[in-house]
Amino acid sequence: MNWITNIVRPKIRALVKSKDVPDNMWQKCPECDAMLFHRDLDKNMNVCYHCDYHLKLDVDSRMKTLFDKGKYTTAELPKTANDPLKFKDRKKYSDRLKEHRAKTGRDDAIVVAHGPMGGQTVVVAAFDFKFQGGSMGSAVGDGILTAARIAVQQNAPLLVIPASGGARMQEGALSLMQMPRTTIAVEQVKEAGLPYVVLLTDPTTGGVSASFAMLGDIQMAEPGAQIGFAGRRVIEETIREQLPDGFQTAEYLQDHGMVDMVVHRKDLRDTLIRIFGMLMKTEIKKTAKSEAPAKDDIVVEEKK
Repeated sequence: MNWITNIVRPKIRALVKSKDVPDNMWQKCPECDAMLFHRDLDKNMNVCYHCDYHLKLDVDSRMKTLFDKGKYTTAELPKTANDPLKFKDRKKYSDRLKEHRAKTGRDDAIVVAHGPMGGQTVVVAAFDFKFQGGSMGSAVGDGILTAARIAVQQNAPLLVIPASGGARMQEGALSLMQMPRTTIAVEQVKEAGLPYVVLLTDPTTGGVSASFAMLGDIQMAEPGAQIGFAGRRVIEETIREQLPDGFQTAEYLQDHGMVDMVVHRKDLRDTLIRIFGMLMKTEIKKTAKSEAPAKDDIVVEEKK
């Protein structure tokens, strides 16, 4: 036995070998290819601090940035059938659901919450793109209906934040039925005289964009978000023409009247508070500078 080779050398290597850097410490910007340190990225709300590209923001972080002091109440959603069609492609749909539930800790691709936003109670239905691409099945339809019902009960505005590839193919016609169901939910909110605002994030496509996502009283979008129905390649092959640069981006849709405003992520909360204040006929309480509340402590009062 060579004790130098088997004992001494491994100990020396262990001393001089650099420690491995965890994979999640850095992230590459999809737009400018810059390497982004995770702490700096978190502080900047998942927006690239080199080129201002808006990376995807997880649901929990988004909720915390919108509600006062990051506090909100999550609504319990109805239970739906796990695999109504017994669908199977490369694996069973029921197995896919189990995987995504274990990975995300959610029952499905939507989260419904309510809480104060600038002092005004707001109901928010937000999609989790990590759960099967935010696809819309029966559970998502039930989530939108639940959000609309809570908004009417609490006399509160409804904010929907889609991030979805469209209808969920594993539920077939049942997923397509969610388009009219969610449209009816939106109408219930509007009939109650309450604001319905949509914040389009990247991506918003397919059956989601063809239903409730484009019915907002005000259509907002994050910079650079992809918004459309069919994909660019499918459209070009169908019409046999090349589409213009920037087609289906938030900015392009704003220029063509499909989106009302494109708002930077850091300005979203203040913009939403201002919009809901105007639509609900409320105003932010004016105070002296020395008594001015922090952004998270803005008080809303009814107009007389």
